[in-house]
Amino acid sequence: MEIKVSGGSLQTSRADTVIVNLFEGVDAPSGATAVLDQALGEAIQELIANGDLHGKLGEVGVLYPRGAIAAKRVLVTGLGPAEKLDLETVRRAAAHAIKKARELGANNVATVVHGAEAGNLKPEEAAQAVGDGSQLALYKFKAPGKKFVPPNEIESLTLVEADAKKLAEIESGARISAAVCPAVYLARDLVSLPPNVATPSLLAQTAEEIARTYGMKITVGDREWAAERKMGAFLAVAQAAHQPPRFIVMEHNAGRSELDTIVLVGKGITFDSGGISLKPSEKMEDMKSDMAGAAVVLSTMRVVGMLNLPLHVVAIAPCTENVPGGGGYHPADVLTASNGKTIEIISTDAEGRLILADALVYAQQFKPKAVVDLATLTGACVIALGEWVSAGLFTTDDSLRDKLLASGTRMHERLWPMPLWDDYYKKIVSIVADMANTGGRYGGVGSSAIFLKEFTDYPWAHLDIAGMALITKKIETPYTPWGATGYGVRLLVDFLRNW
Repeated sequence: MEIKVSGGSLQTSRADTVIVNLFEGVDAPSGATAVLDQALGEAIQELIANGDLHGKLGEVGVLYPRGAIAAKRVLVTGLGPAEKLDLETVRRAAAHAIKKARELGANNVATVVHGAEAGNLKPEEAAQAVGDGSQLALYKFKAPGKKFVPPNEIESLTLVEADAKKLAEIESGARISAAVCPAVYLARDLVSLPPNVATPSLLAQTAEEIARTYGMKITVGDREWAAERKMGAFLAVAQAAHQPPRFIVMEHNAGRSELDTIVLVGKGITFDSGGISLKPSEKMEDMKSDMAGAAVVLSTMRVVGMLNLPLHVVAIAPCTENVPGGGGYHPADVLTASNGKTIEIISTDAEGRLILADALVYAQQFKPKAVVDLATLTGACVIALGEWVSAGLFTTDDSLRDKLLASGTRMHERLWPMPLWDDYYKKIVSIVADMANTGGRYGGVGSSAIFLKEFTDYPWAHLDIAGMALITKKIETPYTPWGATGYGVRLLVDFLRNW
């Protein structure tokens, strides 16, 4: 769907469907909705008076102008109470409206920018929210093993603004949304693909295509490459894998020493059986999503390149399967990571932190201003914060924490600060190595983070996204359907844009 911006009014739009909004509990529409209502002979006000339109979030009223304006139909999407309006409300209202438009067979849709007028939201942010909610709501995964029946495709969405002073900001928001949403689609696709398709090699091919398109430097390391760099933790996890591992490094603005360097690290376990410490078979199929961190980081780089952000951005994605086998690593093994620290293996199912350890060490050479890693790391984080509620945030830097929290709030990809106390070191004490790779069931989210901290020497944040990569049908949202979510792309892009 193409995103456009136009000055003027909805009454003269050539779209077949136009969208306006309504706050809950009002007696009469205001703003652009009121102007359109007058053109329709107060038809919207009549629906309100008769109790057929309430303005509740999720409600979408349909009117047929019968030639009063150029459009074939008018949709009135509810915004809920005016005092509760925020960017997430805008996304959801836009999502409800665009799905109704698709259901009715619309091809070209025009909409007001919800919240940019009566809601007092910043025009750029409101425009992005409308674009994000609309585009992400229309996502449908094209499963490679299933016949795909395409839904009605909406060709274009035009954001219409009568105030010429706001057009530049609205155009900026629309441009950002047009870059971000296809990247969220990509992340969702990669996570949804079966693990015999979304292999480390496929992730490397995806990274190479992005790098080629946007002129990025890229390195794809194999086993030999990793061995030369003494990545003993990464290689141990990959020992039993028949799919060859890939250690992906991408650079936007490589060599630009005058720019701040931000490194993004994504866990890329393309399937996690648990290894010798085998997981229960029930719901093991969901472990194809254990590469969500890598998928998000690679997809974010697509936006970084498209928007040509004025930063030196490095993406690191260590990718491998974690499967049992005769050549696999064992509980009680002692590994040596690339910084020389030794690790006693208590569980081969605590493998994500091992591949991240060597990735975090590798990040040091870039002398970063900040490093952010994303990983579906622990079930403990899901227990602590819930499924599709918030990711856990651990950080060594208060300024970095505040920037990430602000982006999480704006994008509604929420983060919750978690403690990184030294007490957690007691959980990973080993008598045969510098540390153990797990501290057991209790406090597992904290002990995993304190483990990772041992491989950093820069401002660092760890995002445990275990509860955010996949959602079930019971908790899907208007613009995040059942399955892979793409959580983290919008968060990271906003974080980088506001660095």
